[in-house]
Amino acid sequence: MRALCWHGKKDVRVDNVPDPTIEHPRDAIIKVSSCAICGSDLHLFDGFMPSMKSGDILGHEFMGEVMEVGAENKRLKVGDRVVVPFTIACGECDQCRRGYFSVCERSNRNKEMADKVFGHSTAGLFGYSHLTGGYPGGQAEYVRVPFADFTPVKIPDGLTDEQVLFLGDIFPTGWQAAVQCDIEPTDTVAIWGAGPVGQFAIRSAILLGAKQVICIDRVPERLEMARGAGAIPINFDDESVLDRLKELTQGKGPEKCIDAVGMESHATRSFDAIYDRAKQAVMLETDRPHVLREMIYVCRPAGILSIPGVYGGLIDKIPFGAAMNKGLTFRMGQTHVNRWTDDLLRRIVEGQIDPSFVITHTVPLEKGPDMYKVFRDKEDSCIKVVLKP
Repeated sequence: MRALCWHGKKDVRVDNVPDPTIEHPRDAIIKVSSCAICGSDLHLFDGFMPSMKSGDILGHEFMGEVMEVGAENKRLKVGDRVVVPFTIACGECDQCRRGYFSVCERSNRNKEMADKVFGHSTAGLFGYSHLTGGYPGGQAEYVRVPFADFTPVKIPDGLTDEQVLFLGDIFPTGWQAAVQCDIEPTDTVAIWGAGPVGQFAIRSAILLGAKQVICIDRVPERLEMARGAGAIPINFDDESVLDRLKELTQGKGPEKCIDAVGMESHATRSFDAIYDRAKQAVMLETDRPHVLREMIYVCRPAGILSIPGVYGGLIDKIPFGAAMNKGLTFRMGQTHVNRWTDDLLRRIVEGQIDPSFVITHTVPLEKGPDMYKVFRDKEDSCIKVVLKP
C-alpha cells in the first residue's frame, strides 16, 4: 500500500509499504477514506520529537471503512464506517475506567522507554514516534487499529467524511481545552494560536458560554476565520498583546488562557523568543515556550491555563514564581478523545457545528509531502489539509 513516511527532518515521502495485518484478536483493519495533516505532525516534520525512525508511517487523524476484524472484536463488523481517535485506549485499565484515555496504561507497547522519559508511560498514539508506541499512522491506504473493540467511533449514515473526520483529534482537543477552563458566563477566554486547534477552541469556548473570546495570532486569514466565529482578533505583529488584553479586560486580564501553539512558538520580536531560538540552535533547550510565559504573565490571578499545545521536552525561564503567587491552575495533556466523542457527534448531527469549516485544502495522498511544506509555511492561505488515499 501507499503511505506517507518520515525519513528525517523536513523529509516526508510517499512509500510503498506492506499492508497491515491482524496481530491481536481485538484488532481491526481500516481502509482509510480520509486523513489529515495535524499541527502536531509538523513537530515531527521539523525534527522536534525524539525516537522517530526512517520509514515510520505518519498521521494520527483518519477515518474509513472496516475491512477486517479480529476474532475477539464483537463491536465492529466489516463495512462499518468509523473515525479512529489518535489516542489508543484499551478501555479496561484504571486510567481508562476513570476516563483518562490519553494515559491508558496498556496501549503503549514501548512502555519502558516512555517510563524512563516521563516517569510513567502515556498511552500509545498513532504515527507519533516510538516513545508513544511506534504505531504506524493513518496517512496511508490501510491502518491496523489495536483495541478496535473500544477506540473507534462509529459514524451514522448521512454525515460526510469532512463533517466527522476531526472527531479523531482537533475537535475534541479544542473542546477539552475549553472544558478544562471551567468557563463561566462572566469569563474572558484568551486563545493563543488560530490554527485548527485554536479555531475549535474558539468555537468550543463560545458554545460553553464565555462572555468574550480573544484570539492571538499573526496570520490574517486565520484571524479572519476567528473573527467570523465571534472572537476578537489580536495580530501580535501589529499591536501589543499585553496592552490590548488589558484594554479588553479593563486591566484585570483574561480569567482563562489557552495555549493552542505549543513547542514551536513563532514570536520573533521579543527578547525571550530570540533567547529560545538561540538555545534551541545549540541544543540547550528543546521547545520554545514564549506563549506559555506570556499566558502566565497576563492571566488574571486565580485563573486557569489550559494547554492543548504539544510540548516535547525541556523548557527554560518559566516564571513559576508568578504562577504560584497568582494562584494559577494549569491543566494540560493529550486529549481523552473518547470522553468527548459521543457529545460532539451529537452536536454535529444536531447542526450546532459543522467541523468542515476549517478545511482549506483537499488533495490526493500523493501530494502529502508538498502539503506538509505548504501547511508548515502557511502558504496559499492554508489552515487545514485533508488527504484522500
